[in-house]
Amino acid sequence: MTSALDPSIASRLKRTADGLVCAVAQRRGTGEVLMVAWMDDEALHRTLTTRRATYYSRSRQQLWVKGETSGHTQHVHEVRLDCDGDTVLLVVDQVGAACHTGDATCFDSTVLLGAG
Repeated sequence: MTSALDPSIASRLKRTADGLVCAVAQRRGTGEVLMVAWMDDEALHRTLTTRRATYYSRSRQQLWVKGETSGHTQHVHEVRLDCDGDTVLLVVDQVGAACHTGDATCFDSTVLLGAG
């Protein structure tokens, strides 16, 4: 599938060997990191044009819109590209749990080093 991603954006992306770029979802207002996922060019294009967070599932090898089946949606307010071009930041309004386990974020269950 050929993506309609703006060539000026596509040329700045540094992708993995699989053609993916890391995507970090952050809660608007608080800055809380909700989850990390992957995007291909088409997922980024759809996110930019619909404001619905769209990712690429490495396990299913297909695009998925956050909340399409669970109802736990992400409305995208901002998309930023980091200085190296290898990570995009999505600033979102999260409805429901961000994690597929039902946790509020994907970082709620395991703390490797607590606040000191």
